[in-house]
Amino acid sequence: MESIQATKQRFGIIGNDTKLNRSIEKAIQVAPTDISVLVTGESGVGKESIPKIIHQLSHRKHGKYIAVNCGAIPEGTIDSELFGHEKGAFTGATQTRSGYFEVADGGTIFLDEVGELPLTTQVRLLRVLENGEFIKVGSSKVQKTNVRIVAATNVNLFDAIKKEKFREDLYYRLSTVEIHLPPLRDRKEDIHLLFRKFSSDFALKYKMPTIKLTDDAINLLLKFRWSGNIRQLRNIAEQISVLEQNRTITGPTLQEYLPNTGTNLPAVINTSKSESDFSNEREILYKVLFDMKSDLNDLKKLTMELMKSGNATEVQKDHEGLIQKIYGEEDENEISTEDLEVLSISEKSSETYNSPDDTQDKYHFAEEIEEEETLSLHDKELELIKKSLERHQGKRKLAAAELGISERTLYRKIKQFDL
Repeated sequence: MESIQATKQRFGIIGNDTKLNRSIEKAIQVAPTDISVLVTGESGVGKESIPKIIHQLSHRKHGKYIAVNCGAIPEGTIDSELFGHEKGAFTGATQTRSGYFEVADGGTIFLDEVGELPLTTQVRLLRVLENGEFIKVGSSKVQKTNVRIVAATNVNLFDAIKKEKFREDLYYRLSTVEIHLPPLRDRKEDIHLLFRKFSSDFALKYKMPTIKLTDDAINLLLKFRWSGNIRQLRNIAEQISVLEQNRTITGPTLQEYLPNTGTNLPAVINTSKSESDFSNEREILYKVLFDMKSDLNDLKKLTMELMKSGNATEVQKDHEGLIQKIYGEEDENEISTEDLEVLSISEKSSETYNSPDDTQDKYHFAEEIEEEETLSLHDKELELIKKSLERHQGKRKLAAAELGISERTLYRKIKQFDL
């Protein structure tokens, strides 16, 4: 079995982190077998190196090795790319085409970003993993293939399974052995080593002296989060190598090339509300509505008293408690007799304006003033209906129009009061 160090030299892997070494060791161990492997890790950690190691150290090393970026192929054509199609299978299919699984027979297929596969393609892939069978698009003939599948993803497939975006049975088929590559921020001792390697490579490529970091620049390099991992580190090294005239890089100079990810980040707000929160809000809303209804009824009662008596001072004295309830204790002194008189006059004007018949309005107003204060709302309603029916000689349509209600409602009231 090839050693870890020899494998790293052969495939150009830089670093001595224990987690990285363990991942390479697992790749070396599973290479001679045909079991499926799932490589996980963040974007930019170098997941593409693991399937190359597995292929080159296996008995399939003389067969085809095809790397497929599943996220880069449109959903409508990915089945054709992977499994091929027959002539005339769809618009533009002018000839029969062999897919990757047919071309790579006897070799290895690396499915990068496998979490991006459509569900229909996942079903086809599951069949290949189970018995090596596939069907071309537009064909009914079952074909066999003997390929080894190594998949990679930077998304959490368990979350994708919960959201029903990835098949659980396919996940367990792919992840017979799972190899996880650590992010660069967890490989502190490798960061400067990688930067030096990249700087040396770019100096050779662009035929210029190699850049070097001062101590404060090295400290800044190690403290940075590197969310883009090795890919981001390589990009920064290339920028500095090309742009900086001074080949000794200080901390402030390096800082200019590092994205400022520590500020202006959006605040994380929990917008989810529990059922109890909604229940409490609903109860508060109901209480406010009921209180408003009660205050409105009290205000109507106070207005009616003003209309009957015409004496605001007397009404204020007799209904002091009601006024405090409506307007609050803190506003008690601000409620003047003039305010109540204005309220009374406004109500009278409104009643007169909205009535279809001024003569009938005056009649109703006079009748209401003559009513005794002891009458209940039920009695007042009954009296008004009786008088309206008498005035219109029992004609419900005219009486309903005068009362401001529908004829159907008046009919129901007549039955209710047994008139």
